[in-house]
Amino acid sequence: MPAMYILKCSDGSYYVGSTWNLEGRLWEHQNGQGAKYTRRRLPVELVYSEETDSIAVAFAREKQVQGWSRAKREALIRGDLDAIRRLARESRGDRSRASGDAGRTPGSTT
Repeated sequence: MPAMYILKCSDGSYYVGSTWNLEGRLWEHQNGQGAKYTRRRLPVELVYSEETDSIAVAFAREKQVQGWSRAKREALIRGDLDAIRRLARESRGDRSRASGDAGRTPGSTT
């Protein structure tokens, strides 16, 4: 089944990938046959995975998560959806003010 996954490497960094066969791909990574990045950072540990209906969805999710900060990836690994939302808002920074949200307090209806 297609999946997006996150590995924690021996140096503490994260690797995000997608695959048709998670078990087989993990074996490749652990045995030095995976990505060049992980080959130099063995051993690796699977810390997160999401199964999807198609490889296209898994690949799109891989690309999305690759663009995230370390903090946001770690929130995903923990399953902390509130932190993911908060970090997403923080990464948008001034864009929310530019869209007319300046001066509003949380929960205001104006």
